[in-house]
Amino acid sequence: MKQISLLILLALFAGSHAFAGPYDDLIKKAGDKKTFPGSNVLLIFDSTHVDMMETGLSHNYIHRLYKVLTPDGAKSLSVIKFDYDPLSAWSEIRGVTIYHTDGSQTVLDTSRVLDYPQPARAIYWGAREKMIEVGRLEPGDAVDVHLYRKGFTYALLGGGDEDERYIPPMKGHFYDIVPFYSNDPILLKVYQINVPDSKVLQYEVYNGEVSSKMWRKGDKLVYTFSKKNILPFKGEPRSVDPSDIATKLLMSTSPDWKSKSTWFYGVNEEYKSFKANDAIRKKVNELLRNARDENDSVTILTHWAGDEIRYLGVTMGKGEGYTLHSGEMNFNDRCGVCKDKAGMLITMLRAAGIEAYPAMTMAGSRIDYIPADQFNHCVTVFKSRKDGRYHLLDPTWVPFVRELWSSAEQQQNYLMGVPEGADLGETPVSNPSNHYLKMSGTTNILADGTLEGEYDVTAEGQTDAAVRGIFTRGYMAEWSANVEKEVLHISPLAQLVKVTNDDPYNYLAGPILMHFKIRIPEFATVAGDELIFTPLLATGFMKRAMPHTAFDTGLENRKFPFRDRTSHTVEMNEKITLPGIKEIVYKPEADSGEGSGAQYAGMIKRENNILKFTFSASFAKRIYQPEDWNSFKAAVAYQNLLSVEPVIVKIK
Repeated sequence: MKQISLLILLALFAGSHAFAGPYDDLIKKAGDKKTFPGSNVLLIFDSTHVDMMETGLSHNYIHRLYKVLTPDGAKSLSVIKFDYDPLSAWSEIRGVTIYHTDGSQTVLDTSRVLDYPQPARAIYWGAREKMIEVGRLEPGDAVDVHLYRKGFTYALLGGGDEDERYIPPMKGHFYDIVPFYSNDPILLKVYQINVPDSKVLQYEVYNGEVSSKMWRKGDKLVYTFSKKNILPFKGEPRSVDPSDIATKLLMSTSPDWKSKSTWFYGVNEEYKSFKANDAIRKKVNELLRNARDENDSVTILTHWAGDEIRYLGVTMGKGEGYTLHSGEMNFNDRCGVCKDKAGMLITMLRAAGIEAYPAMTMAGSRIDYIPADQFNHCVTVFKSRKDGRYHLLDPTWVPFVRELWSSAEQQQNYLMGVPEGADLGETPVSNPSNHYLKMSGTTNILADGTLEGEYDVTAEGQTDAAVRGIFTRGYMAEWSANVEKEVLHISPLAQLVKVTNDDPYNYLAGPILMHFKIRIPEFATVAGDELIFTPLLATGFMKRAMPHTAFDTGLENRKFPFRDRTSHTVEMNEKITLPGIKEIVYKPEADSGEGSGAQYAGMIKRENNILKFTFSASFAKRIYQPEDWNSFKAAVAYQNLLSVEPVIVKIK
């Protein structure tokens, strides 16, 4: 494919680049670290040619020319790696040539290519990587790489002969997601695909522009997409995923999402993924013996599947990818990934007489409307007898959470695999009041600056999970230390006199409640007849349940959407008793504000010898638009100010 790639590249480069000889002038004139400050590697070109067969099988020929800009860039290119999943794809490193700055060349022996398991954590599906050692490079050197891959990126049913295993799950169809963005500068990126003229290829470019051409070649249509001078993508802190805001190309021969939905339903029903056996039915009856209604049954079974199926992905033969493993396998093994937890829940719900199906979603980024397979997560839907509507359940994300559908997944696209078919959906915004943190207490500050106080902390929803995580995310032997850490965040001298809390594992009983009794010597600074301090609840106590406080409010404006953990509210009320207030020398000014991103209000006021500190804030959603930033930033900035700006009181 080298010759074809170069012809395309030469034509596209003609407008802005001189070219004399195969690579020498091209490499020399491509640029250096001064041309691309801050970059270690330059991709002179990145070319992919795809040849699609009638079956949907695709042959991918990839040709890249890298230029080393810095010593760090030389290190990063010292080994060429190419990842693949042998259940669904085959890959080869077909050629590597080094172009040295002195004009010499080194052609690597591809018989030295190694094939190793990819590093893995929690999911061990046998993914591998081809690699070849390049060796020592110098700035100015270039590395020319030819790669080949056939297959697709999601595994379904293994087996078959020759190329059968590499045909995509939805046979006869093709899809791809092509990023036209990078962490390294790219002078030219080209993606070309040959599609049988019997197929209709849908495509769309998102978040930018890409040049495109199409022509006929025999019985195939040739589509070419290209973009020049791609600079490293620069996002913003806490922005949405780069694929949501940087330039990308989506393509698919699948007609629409409804077709994908009915196909997804069909392959799982055909595989009998959700057939219950006697042991499963017995467990369901045992779990639901005291269930009062359908809601009770759904709640109990969702939490059982979430808690009792350990998250651990191992290759189990048939059933990786879109076909869910059987409920019987999941029940016996008690481990699996998201689709196994979802499949176990569907099996149990059906055993209880509740209509349930799988659904696919994308945790962490958006799904766009071209039906390319933009999924990384599997969940459950059930049809309620009460309202006849489908409702989402996620046994993967709800262990130790009081929700049945995690609101850390709000404003997220999903596709149900239901018999009648479904279009792409989006999870709604969860009302911030569903995820509250409420803290209240009484503080007594003595004349020597010692604090003695008692405080209640309660939370709900995703915020409940953050507070409850003090216990559920660690061993029981660590619980006391984890609670103490929350107090030591206030002061290294803090003493936890007493703490009581609800049973952290009884999350069906109601929102968690914790009661603290705290003593902190030298909490207030004594300066003559003045006490200088910050209200305890304003100091950042239980900051683990306030994810918004980690945002950098120094960012004046935003170009891109940004995201928080979840929509949520914060409410603080503290009564501070002092030895006798003569005068308030200084206190932070009361402030309030509201907008599309957040609303907030806070103040410190005097009532005789008591100061009352109040603060409340509501953060509207999980994913925000740039125009939401001003009100969101103002709320965070004011709360952070209250945590550091002192109260100065003259006492009698």
